Amino acid sequence: MKKYTFTEKKDTRSGFGDGLTELGRTNPNVVALCADLIGSLKMDQFIKENPERFFQVGIAEANMMGIAAGLTIGGKIPFTGTFANFSTGRVYDQIRQSIAYSGKNVKVCASHAGVTLGEDGATHQILEDIGLMKMLPGMTVINPCDYNQTKAATIAIAEHKGPVYLRFGRPKVPVFMPEDLKFEIGKGIQLTQGKDVTIVATGHLVWESLQAAEQLEEQGISAEVINIHTIKPLDEEIILSSVAKTGCIVTAEEHNKLGGLGESVARTLALNSPTPQEFVATNDTFGESGTPDQLMAKYGLDAAAVVKAVKKVISRKK
Repeated sequence: MKKYTFTEKKDTRSGFGDGLTELGRTNPNVVALCADLIGSLKMDQFIKENPERFFQVGIAEANMMGIAAGLTIGGKIPFTGTFANFSTGRVYDQIRQSIAYSGKNVKVCASHAGVTLGEDGATHQILEDIGLMKMLPGMTVINPCDYNQTKAATIAIAEHKGPVYLRFGRPKVPVFMPEDLKFEIGKGIQLTQGKDVTIVATGHLVWESLQAAEQLEEQGISAEVINIHTIKPLDEEIILSSVAKTGCIVTAEEHNKLGGLGESVARTLALNSPTPQEFVATNDTFGESGTPDQLMAKYGLDAAAVVKAVKKVISRKK
């Protein structure tokens, strides 16, 4: 099995900030809006280089979405920036009516997603945002796994016509995806080959799944790991091809098991190839205050949880 290593840890929100800065240099139509969280969203350099293309809206997220929708009418490509909780739950009506319904070319960019937001606690740790966004007609939903992939995704969505929800995080995580790997919206990436089980992961759980696959290999279990960075549209082909070989699947995500990647995969399997599936996700719960590592372990979102789910799903194979 291919071994993945890393030389540094970087936060995915910095990938967004660096990608936005690059877009500022190459695409004059890209503009940015923020709801009083410039430092947290790593938008400082874009603003320094393009002050006339930045709008500080303040703590008025609903207004930010409306302004962003309006800017598209003049041909601009607006990137909105705030925490995931405020990017979705607080402004759902504005996104639905002003952006999704009318197909506006707005890029809703959301940092501090999931429990790895950490010590700020449950009120800020949104675990239902993927479900909220993927249910909106025409909305593309992207959840990259590391700094390199987040930077690449940020650049790629500027060329995509239509609304996008881009989700990323707060903590520093291993950087393991190639820096020069092209980001293709809607195309999953097979990271390892295996014959006993398919592990489909997104976001921070991709690295955890790779660590789980190494542990499983030591126990004689061959796991195929797939990085699903685009949850909608879902790469059904790569998933169905893998389960045809392995006969069972585990989905892993830093999100509620209700409404997330796992449910999208389950629907695909039910319609095409019913297959035993186990979910690594939060179990219909809110989070709490703690360090990212503590919370990932408590809510069953780490490599140990993936290993446990793999053994369970393999036992269900006929």
